[in-house]
Amino acid sequence: MLIIKKELAVSVLAIVSTTTVMADDFNKSIERALKFGQDDAKYGQIKLDLRYRYDNTDSANPKKEVANASTLRLRLGYLTPIFNGFQAYAEFQGNQDIGVNSYDSRMNGKTQYEQIADPQQNELNQLWVSYKGIPNTEAKLGRQAIQIDNERFIGASAWRQLERTYDAFLLNNTSLPNTSVILGYINKDQNTDSTIQSLQLPLANISYNFDNFGKLTGYSYFMDFRDPALYQASNQTYGVSFEGARKLNDTFGFVYRTEYAYQSNYGQSIPYQADYYHIIGGFSAYGFIVKGAMEQLGGKGLNKTFDTPLGLVHKFSGWADVFVITPNDGYRDVYASVEKELMGIKLIGFYRDWSDDSSKKHYGDEWDFMITKEFFKHYNLMAKYAYFNADTEGSAIGKYDTQKIWLGAGIVF
Repeated sequence: MLIIKKELAVSVLAIVSTTTVMADDFNKSIERALKFGQDDAKYGQIKLDLRYRYDNTDSANPKKEVANASTLRLRLGYLTPIFNGFQAYAEFQGNQDIGVNSYDSRMNGKTQYEQIADPQQNELNQLWVSYKGIPNTEAKLGRQAIQIDNERFIGASAWRQLERTYDAFLLNNTSLPNTSVILGYINKDQNTDSTIQSLQLPLANISYNFDNFGKLTGYSYFMDFRDPALYQASNQTYGVSFEGARKLNDTFGFVYRTEYAYQSNYGQSIPYQADYYHIIGGFSAYGFIVKGAMEQLGGKGLNKTFDTPLGLVHKFSGWADVFVITPNDGYRDVYASVEKELMGIKLIGFYRDWSDDSSKKHYGDEWDFMITKEFFKHYNLMAKYAYFNADTEGSAIGKYDTQKIWLGAGIVF
């Protein structure tokens, strides 16, 4: 019996090894084909990102029906080789309903259903040219995805099927030791529903990395939206953050981040002032990463709060998407998270406790969980769950018990 078990184990290992080799060979043949048969991509390369997602959203809102969305998103682009420091990229993006489509995409008119903001649209996602002929400097002009810091203020919203891109000029310089300088100007925002908004947004983000200690970042963003419907989203924001990680040994370590930002009216927005705080502390041990944190967006109860109109909402404001619109009294999100990778499978869970910015009104609490697996370098699977349990104060401002379920699969080359 022992001999049979050993032979079975050897056979399984042999099958796994053979499968891995075959997958590697298959992937290399695709990679080479997308580089037009050249390992060095001297003729440029085609970029491919295909993602399927099933999304189920259900809430206690009596005016909405359960939503189900089954969508397939394709991004297909061509990246040129570098020539005298210049490089260009063009990318198409399209999202298609396949199967069930009983959901409100914000553009299909099905307002009787819960909202899932992944409309069926096709668009030019990116079209840019960059120049790296100056040492330690990259200049990029055109429609591009922009991800600054943790994307709290300016990001690509890559969670949505259609990501957000910008018509912009961006300059990134790392000439000074341990220093990164990002300067830019954005004049259009192509949103995740494929609509385009005009704005004037000069920006500056400067960071300095203290060896073995952390990164200090200062930033300023001046958002002036030109569409009258978006005047109240205009703002000027000044902030500073510090983040880092300390490894005590191979088993234990610490992680930390603290951030403060001040915001006031700009452009055509009404006069206001608001503050932002985000404090994170945690530790790593035996492959686990455990964090405790508090994020607060200030509100004055006058229909004007601390706003992040171009930042990531789903990532920061809870996966149940209940706080896509910040309540008039702002919110304080006190949360804890646990992360672990087991046999190549990544697991992460959050518990969130929501209240107004003074903690006098309790909106509710939330549980978020996600499992992801990447295999053979180019393929991935995802399962995700979120549940928001509304308190009396939450229900009073239109926040309902909400459950969301996602299943997804992707191919990226």
